[in-house]
Amino acid sequence: MATLSELKKQLIVHPTDELLETLAADSRVGAQNLLDWYQRRQATAEAEALDLQYRSRYEHELWPKFPHIAGIDEVGRGPLAGPVVTCAVILRHDCQLPVNDSKQLTRHEREHLYPLIVSQALAVSIGVADNHMIDRENIYHATELAMGDAVAHLRVTPDFLLVDAMHVPSAVPQRKLIHGDANSISIGAASIVAKVVRDRLMVMYDGIYPGYDFKDNMGYGTKKHLEGLDRYGVTEIHRMSFSPVREAASR
Repeated sequence: MATLSELKKQLIVHPTDELLETLAADSRVGAQNLLDWYQRRQATAEAEALDLQYRSRYEHELWPKFPHIAGIDEVGRGPLAGPVVTCAVILRHDCQLPVNDSKQLTRHEREHLYPLIVSQALAVSIGVADNHMIDRENIYHATELAMGDAVAHLRVTPDFLLVDAMHVPSAVPQRKLIHGDANSISIGAASIVAKVVRDRLMVMYDGIYPGYDFKDNMGYGTKKHLEGLDRYGVTEIHRMSFSPVREAASR
């Protein structure tokens, strides 16, 4: 009789129907646990495949006419400090990465997916609107301009844009999707890259401007951040057009 270790290896390498029947007939508790493990793993894989298929529906609809689709998203419109970071990503048609809205993923999951997206995508580009542009243009328009920069600097010219709930100032035809980062793999990939890039920037800024807890709040107006504004004042990366910053600067 094969050992459980041998059976597990066979399951991973070559899970035949005969092997599954052998496990089902094996009275050992370990064999039944092994079968249960395999069935749960298969169910998870099938669910992930269906999820990927669902979130690829816009791409599959458009690819026959527009082979190079760029997904565009932004991160950082709400914080009191730091830039807005935008990203444009053109994925390969055979992309199998489990991308999703970056907000639905853990930090570890985003950091794991980031290099995979960057290395496997046809093209990835970043656009940045710093706090000065945000103050000058307003947050919405500054984000649009940064999205336009991301699209303009893609090394592969896109045929079509899928954008998360905004309009990109570009001549390329585009479609605005509500909750696009959860409904399009291209936008989801862009949201992950933008989030990781911006988080790393804010961690760097935490070392330059200690006392505001940027490494944890990423510039959002948390209690520690507001306490830092009261104690240390406004930094070079704060957005003066945002009322809590403006109020802190006037005190």
